[in-house]
Amino acid sequence: MVLVNGEPRQFVSIFDRGFQYGDGLFETIEISGGHPVYLDRHLKRLKLGCERLKIPCPDRHLLVHEAQSLAENQAQAVLKVIITRGLGGRGYRQPDVLQPTRVISLHPFPEYPEVFKRQGIRARFCSTRLGLNPALAGIKHLNRLEQVLARAEWSEAAIQEGLMLDSNDHVIEGTMTNLFYIADGQLHTAPLTQTGVAGIMREIIIELAKLNRLEVAVHFFKTPDLLAAEEIFVCNSIIGLWPVTELETRIFVKGTVTRRIMSWLACYKQQWLGQ
Repeated sequence: MVLVNGEPRQFVSIFDRGFQYGDGLFETIEISGGHPVYLDRHLKRLKLGCERLKIPCPDRHLLVHEAQSLAENQAQAVLKVIITRGLGGRGYRQPDVLQPTRVISLHPFPEYPEVFKRQGIRARFCSTRLGLNPALAGIKHLNRLEQVLARAEWSEAAIQEGLMLDSNDHVIEGTMTNLFYIADGQLHTAPLTQTGVAGIMREIIIELAKLNRLEVAVHFFKTPDLLAAEEIFVCNSIIGLWPVTELETRIFVKGTVTRRIMSWLACYKQQWLGQ
């Protein structure tokens, strides 16, 4: 099921700036028990992204209504929301009057093995680098060619995620996830002020860590720092949290801190669904 500007159809104009230039944003939202999970957080990030790109954000109540209408009666699925700047002619200059395009689509939930959460995953480093651009850092814009190229670097089914560095050799995130590691009793993650996507799950994990008095260090780090960590995990709003138990030649354990965070996330989600 797909809604384009509120109407059931599956096509947008070839003159849409989202197609022409990647001029837009998107959100990927879990549906559980007929509810778009953490919808408020996703819409808040969408609004912030629209403000950053100077795209008029569609009415929040309209987005909520359309998201909930597609989510209704879905036990588990994925909802994707795309906002573009709308139609425009050839050339980068935007139209004087903007009419954004909104696309909301429903997709099957990916069938990731439960063992990924229970026992952990194998990851690798990617050679494709993330460019530095503070104007776009953090937001989930439609220009994802760096992630596309990085994901094309491997085809082995045994590897579930690739970790990406920026042009300064800082480890930033995964191709589809945010990245954390535990060392010296602290939770560590990279700042997303120069590049990367500020994920919803990353935001929740940082909040829960602070609430439970687990110190969070947001700082730049490099490959040796990560390989010296005690525990590593990746996260996003669809997979939740996956421990990383093998990275390059290093073996890690699904440690006690990662287990505690997974428990906090499970309780938080249950409370959210029960509200």
